Formats: sequence, structure tokens, C-alpha cells
Amino acid sequence: MSENGSPPAEGSRKEIAARSEWLERLLNGEAPLAPIARTLGIRLAAGEPGRVTVEMDAAGHLANPMGTVHGGVLCDIADLAMGMSYASLLAPGETFTTLELKINFLRPARQGTIRAGAGLLKTGRTVGLAECRLLTAQGDLIAHATSTCMTLRGAQARGR
Repeated sequence: MSENGSPPAEGSRKEIAARSEWLERLLNGEAPLAPIARTLGIRLAAGEPGRVTVEMDAAGHLANPMGTVHGGVLCDIADLAMGMSYASLLAPGETFTTLELKINFLRPARQGTIRAGAGLLKTGRTVGLAECRLLTAQGDLIAHATSTCMTLRGAQARGR
């Protein structure tokens, strides 16, 4: 793992093992998730390099005026899952930023468990594309999101 907490990049067996260790530490609760995850009660359900599943229990405090889960909360859980899947392939000293986030809301989300499974569709040296499917506990598709991410290196990555 790098000094800034990001996992190592693709490459040697040692680097691949370190990426898996980073995700394993998150899964075991030995490393903290992002503060927004704690605020919203999002937990890591599964992870491997390039693929992450998170979930949360949606309750009334996350509702919009119509009584369904607020769209911004759905964006947050999708953004977290896609960002973690992208971050799981970064090299030591690299960070990233989201260039674009798009979400299609397909059905209202009500109280209960929401599962967000994210993976990478394409990665390049600097830009990558991730996608996320948000599902109910019964497996019904709530929303589909995509995110364009940009890897930051050197001076751009410092302090992030």
C-alpha cells in the first residue's frame, strides 16, 4: 500500500497481492471507508481489484418529500462504489478525481437494503470509465450510473 493509503497498481504478484490486501483490510473493518460512507451507513460487502460492492440500509431519514430515497443519496452510494473500484487499481502515489457522473433512475427506492455493484468498463493511462448498478434486496434495478475518472500523478496527486 502506498503512503497515501491508495492500493498499488497492476503489475507484479507483489503489487496484485497488496491491492487485494487493501480491499481485504476494508472488508474486515481494519481500514476506514470514506467519511461519507460512515455518515450514510454504507458498508463494503465485497471487493476485488477493479470490482466493488457496497450496500446500505435506507431508512426514512434519507427520504425526499415523496417518501422515497433521495436521488442524491443514490448518487453518493454509486459514486463511492465506482470510486473504490477505480482506486483499487491505482499505483502508489496516484489518486483520482471524478470528471463526470451520470445516473439513470429507473424505479423509486424505498426503505430497505440497497446494493451497489460497480466495476470498470475501460481503463487507460489517465482516464477510465466505471459503471454501477443499484439494486433492491430483491434484485430489482433501481438505477444505473456511470463515472468517468481521471488519474492524478505527481503534483496533482499531492494532498488529495
